[in-house]
Amino acid sequence: MNSSASVSSARAAGAYDRLDPRVRFWIREQGWDRLRDIQVQGIEAVLESEADVLVAAATAAGKTEAAFLPVLTHVAGRDDSGLAVLYISPLKALINDQFRRLEQLCELLELPLVRWHGDAPRGPKTKLVAKPRGVALITPESIEALLIRRPADARRLFCALDFVIVDEVHAFMTGPRGLHLASLLKRIDAFAPRPARRIGLSATIGDLGAAAVWLRPSEPARVRLLQSDVTGLDLQLQIRGYLEPKAVAPVQQTEPAEDAVLQREPACALEAIAEHLFANLRGSNNLVFGGSRRTVEALADQLRRRAEEAEVPNEFFPHHGNLSKELREELETRLKDGLLPTTAVCTSTLELGVDIGSVQSVAQIGAPRSLASLRQRLGRTGRRLGMPAVLRIYVREGACDERSDLMDALRVDTVRAVAAIRLLAARFVEPPAFPDPALATALLHQVLSVLTERGGARADAVYQALGGPGPFASVTPSDFAELLRGAARAESGLIEQAPDGTLMLGAGGERLVQARDFYALFESADEWRLIAGTRPLGTIPLSNAIVPGKLVVFAGRRWLVEEIDEQARVLQVSAHHGGVIPKFDRLSVEAAHDRLAAEMRLVYAADDVPPYLDRQAAAFLAEGRAAHRRLGLQTATSLDTGRDVHLFLWRGDALCHVFAAALALFGLQAEPHDLGVTVRWATGEDVRTGLGRIAAFRADDLDRFTEQVQGVQSAKFDAHVPEPLLRRFWGRRHARLWGDLAPLATSLLGSFARQASHNGDRAHASADQRL
Repeated sequence: MNSSASVSSARAAGAYDRLDPRVRFWIREQGWDRLRDIQVQGIEAVLESEADVLVAAATAAGKTEAAFLPVLTHVAGRDDSGLAVLYISPLKALINDQFRRLEQLCELLELPLVRWHGDAPRGPKTKLVAKPRGVALITPESIEALLIRRPADARRLFCALDFVIVDEVHAFMTGPRGLHLASLLKRIDAFAPRPARRIGLSATIGDLGAAAVWLRPSEPARVRLLQSDVTGLDLQLQIRGYLEPKAVAPVQQTEPAEDAVLQREPACALEAIAEHLFANLRGSNNLVFGGSRRTVEALADQLRRRAEEAEVPNEFFPHHGNLSKELREELETRLKDGLLPTTAVCTSTLELGVDIGSVQSVAQIGAPRSLASLRQRLGRTGRRLGMPAVLRIYVREGACDERSDLMDALRVDTVRAVAAIRLLAARFVEPPAFPDPALATALLHQVLSVLTERGGARADAVYQALGGPGPFASVTPSDFAELLRGAARAESGLIEQAPDGTLMLGAGGERLVQARDFYALFESADEWRLIAGTRPLGTIPLSNAIVPGKLVVFAGRRWLVEEIDEQARVLQVSAHHGGVIPKFDRLSVEAAHDRLAAEMRLVYAADDVPPYLDRQAAAFLAEGRAAHRRLGLQTATSLDTGRDVHLFLWRGDALCHVFAAALALFGLQAEPHDLGVTVRWATGEDVRTGLGRIAAFRADDLDRFTEQVQGVQSAKFDAHVPEPLLRRFWGRRHARLWGDLAPLATSLLGSFARQASHNGDRAHASADQRL
């Protein structure tokens, strides 16, 4: 075996020789001429130590094989009852991909390989339960379902694991699914005499130390961190600017702008973007990330119509979570096969590691907010030897006049796009945010799950099962007791206590646990199912007003609603030439990090014109910088327009939201934005008064502040959690930002004073001139 350039031949040969002969045969059958550096490192780490392992390498660098080649070598020939390897993925589609990649290898090793998720065939699962061994590929929600519905089988399956492999670790390090999986891993460890070794895989980790803590909270020091020696990226890049006409000027991709595309009147920026995509992407495989599902549907519809008008085969197809599994998989297969030129217009559904082969280019509608997401998307292109990665970013800015909003004049989207590219070059990736807003919901969910799995348990036993190092490390015994008291309230009835102290599910808890959507910690809205003939197309939220004869755009095509089955929530549709885009529930916007906001400030202050900007984007950048100078924002951090007061904090979304909440406590209508906070319909004096009160904040004022914060219920089961506990968790989550509020307010007050002095000097100069 030849080695990669960064690994010596002797070292690579030694790693190769350590593999099972059948694994080596499989490698030769794949036609490989070398092991990649990350695979050599993975073989050494897994087979020469007992450590947990974190593999961080770019997309298509060979991470999967870096884990599975040595892991399968280690467990080959094992006769113990119980699964040897549990592979956990955030996506069913990724599980299906890995099944296809590993099926032949596991056959050679005589190891059963089973997919375990809601869409996987039942027969292999039944065989696995009857004789547990081999490898299972599973989602967190399917683990949860096993623990609740078949706890005895779950114990038999998980009691002797050698390895747990977590793919796309970065996707689990924040959010409710990450809390959920971390808790499930802790519970699975308790089934065995010794914990299984854990291996994490990711292409996008901003903080390897934090990832190690997530992977093995009790002993992060035992996690071996492996990084690919392959560095550098041959990137072809363009940021393209598009002016949105005043009639449809969009604010964060508003619905009228997207619907205007369908009417062709007035022309809007998205239509011009569609023209460029159609002209440049036809004939190759590409990904276009549209952001919202509405934008995806509008853009896919426009591109399909252009193909019809040009009388050429359509190559552009939508991909988002509301489309049926069949439609999504058809598109994924078409991309992977590479037999026909195909462009997927998608949300983040194709961001993670679903195997779709290499695409020629990636496009994004709107400026990036997350460097982690941008890097993940960029990893989809340039995967073939000698082929560069190609990225196009399309930014839309509204037409400006004297009545325009100040933020329009600053051309924020264009500046953010340039800042993101600068941070991409600097290899910056956001670290995860701790603790998570879904902490209380995840804890309550897992309490109910443990009680169901065990048929009841004492409070101290449940706390011991869930507490300690791990996702709920910050939860104190008094927090836990308060959560239990809330769950036992008569209006909730989630749990009840037997005379001997055993906690059991109450009537409300049983209803909750038996519901189909209990296994997942993310929200699932009630939806209409769209069916054309006998073929399912996907779903749209029930919030859409639907009547027979209504025309809708879905799956990149136009449909006429012919029949409505209210009870089954089914819409029977047929193809049609008209239609409007359905309203989808808004997805949460990715939070911008402090570093991105700081980089935007540097972009405003600079005078270079990056060569990757097209003429319109360069004009937008020049206009934004001119407005920045004209408004004096090089030094000023506040601006009073007479109607609104703009406060420029140059911090990320987290602090801007907390600062806005602090101003709101004093009766000010404060709205956070990309550069800070805008206070609507307020005088400068009103804002100065509020800033003065924030400047006087002391460390011990945080508790008083959190008692007044509104809107603390944000996650799935928060309605069942006592509000004082939610407020306490909110305060802890934002404690790290609390110390920044008073200094920021003091600085802003100084900006007000300097601005007032400057205005006074100008008034005196004007008076002297008149004299």
